[in-house]
Amino acid sequence: MPYRQGPPARPATGRPARGRGADARHFAALDLGTNNCRLLIARPHGPGFAVIDAFSRIVRLGEGLAANGRLSDAAIERTIAALRVCADKLRRRNVTLARSVATEACRQAVNGPAFIARVLAETGIHLDIISAEEEARLAVLGCHALIEPGEDPALVFDIGGGSTELVLIDTSTLVPTVLDWHSAPWGVVSLTESAGGGVGADGRAAAYARMRSLVADSFAGFAARLPRGLRRPRLLGTSGTVTTLASVHLGLSHYDRSVVDGLIVPAPAMRKISSDLSQMAIEDRAKLPCIGQERADLVVAGCAILETIMDLWPAERIGIADRGIREGILRSLMGSPRS
Repeated sequence: MPYRQGPPARPATGRPARGRGADARHFAALDLGTNNCRLLIARPHGPGFAVIDAFSRIVRLGEGLAANGRLSDAAIERTIAALRVCADKLRRRNVTLARSVATEACRQAVNGPAFIARVLAETGIHLDIISAEEEARLAVLGCHALIEPGEDPALVFDIGGGSTELVLIDTSTLVPTVLDWHSAPWGVVSLTESAGGGVGADGRAAAYARMRSLVADSFAGFAARLPRGLRRPRLLGTSGTVTTLASVHLGLSHYDRSVVDGLIVPAPAMRKISSDLSQMAIEDRAKLPCIGQERADLVVAGCAILETIMDLWPAERIGIADRGIREGILRSLMGSPRS
């Protein structure tokens, strides 16, 4: 059975102590990925922070990018509409310090710089296109508190829309030390568009095998560098894929972060869910409460990536984190000198 290793991250219920200046300030982190646009606004609270506002919307910015190398007009319009909502929240919450980042879709698209300029002109939000290495570092900074205790290195992964980041870390230090990392050019959107689909049971099985093969090839160099013979490999995932599969595992009628963030799920259970979903028709996947129409076509690619990660790092269970880049940004902002 899954179990929880500690209290989940959630907004603080008490009123935080308000020191002279810094503790009363509001900070914001915006993460624009290939599939999602997410915003978190918080204020310092004890050793962490209290969330005061949040926003998340599936925008599919990278839709069609694999085929033509450009962000489509429709995807841009969807994304700017979401960013206008974010801009309004930033104004209303009187945010003092914010950082907004864009990842794989904007790194790849030939019209990425033009899109960034348009976002600034129309919303006032300045998006910083970060490297895959910084994306991995921020994800680890945001979720490493959920890694199970242990002495061997741990593997943290982030399955995105356009890429997947793998980070091997040493947890013996106060802030985990990155030992090695890898960014693969496959996320749920890019992998679905390149190798997904399939008609009937045989077609779906063939597509799933294609996806698994592509991901395995992209992981090969990193896999060869990983340490062997560990007593108890630890694995922590942060992404919509793992939180969605954890929700399916729990049989939730709707997504509930308070029971998903920090959950530990047996690896065989995640493999079975992945296998089952890969065999289902898209119409049947869409009927599952925590998948629905928005994720029905993309979740199988996430399953293929997850199973391939479990192949190269055979942990007995997987930690689930509904936190990552945004939380990493907030910790970076709040840890900077305060004036």
